[in-house]
Amino acid sequence: MSSSNSNKMSRRDFLKLAGTTAGAMAYLTACGQSGGGGGAAGPDLTSGESIPLDDLIAAAKAEGELTTIALPHDWANYGEMLETFKTKYGLTVNELNPDAGSADELEAIRANKESKGPQAPDVIDIGVAHTETAMKDGLVAKYKNANWDTIEMKDPDGYWWAEYYGVLVFEVVKPDIVESPKDWEDLLRPEYKGKVAMAGDVLKSNQSVQTVLASGLSRTGGDITKAAEAGLQFWKEMNESGNFIPVIADQGRIAQRETLIVMEWDYLALANRDSLAGNPELEIIVPETGVLAGPYAGGISAYAPHPYAARLWWEFVMSDEGQNIYLKGYAHPIRFNDMAKRGVIPQEMLDKLPPAAAYEKAFFPTIAQLTETKTYITENWRRVVFGE
Repeated sequence: MSSSNSNKMSRRDFLKLAGTTAGAMAYLTACGQSGGGGGAAGPDLTSGESIPLDDLIAAAKAEGELTTIALPHDWANYGEMLETFKTKYGLTVNELNPDAGSADELEAIRANKESKGPQAPDVIDIGVAHTETAMKDGLVAKYKNANWDTIEMKDPDGYWWAEYYGVLVFEVVKPDIVESPKDWEDLLRPEYKGKVAMAGDVLKSNQSVQTVLASGLSRTGGDITKAAEAGLQFWKEMNESGNFIPVIADQGRIAQRETLIVMEWDYLALANRDSLAGNPELEIIVPETGVLAGPYAGGISAYAPHPYAARLWWEFVMSDEGQNIYLKGYAHPIRFNDMAKRGVIPQEMLDKLPPAAAYEKAFFPTIAQLTETKTYITENWRRVVFGE
């Protein structure tokens, strides 16, 4: 999600937000609820534990609305997610700046600490590396939704949790590539000379930094402490062999068959497969080792004007229903493994994806690991790989 200036609200939006029913006001008064605290008469907000759904729905409906930020409708199928939530619970959803970046989201919370107006977000969706700042600055409230135990990456105290993720895959143009690579070391085979590219510049693209890291994880048997250096050595060999072509492989280059093997997040690669519609045909392969996951994290503003609606949003998003909506947009729900084992993912969705078993080995780096490896890879990329 890119950064941009906050969109101005129309008068219609403002009036819609300003219309709070007398019943809602009475309910909140009875609960003693204002902002992020919890009153004795209403569901408790201080423990961070999941609120029984019926109680939460009643409290959220009394608030009447939810304010989101940075949720483009064409990103991870958020358009359907938002519409389904509104239909299901009858709440008004005020969408702030869909194109905001993670830093913009946190700034929107900071800027509206003292304001409960329409520019104050209730919920956020940020890159996992930004969660450290969100917690350190006291911008997020803790809450463990009902499916907490099956979330595979989260803050143990409940201040953030991963919602969805991508893994790096091989995007292979067929039939130009006769025998597709199955793992990272296969990319060194001589028949791939001049055919392998990344989807970005390592010095600018997080996706490409993670591509280097994933190849290193494969070489070290999953040892993250050695993966950054091992990844640089791998790409040095790729460059020396002539297999690696240092151009940015976008959909246009793939369509023109200029880059026949590309490493990319699976949800982008699968979307390319649909968009190109067989011209050319793309095979999407999760490597056998070095399966690296890149997640986004959800959270609740510590200053949320609608704290119950915020928690209801996450109960919905993190439910089987909400997680399957992500999957329709090819963003892997963080609870995928649990849902696949229980058979609650529609077969037609699974048929469009690489095998579920391939995702069971996904590695989720910690924030500290992401920061350390990114610094090492970017600082040494040109020296090691190109000998500069």
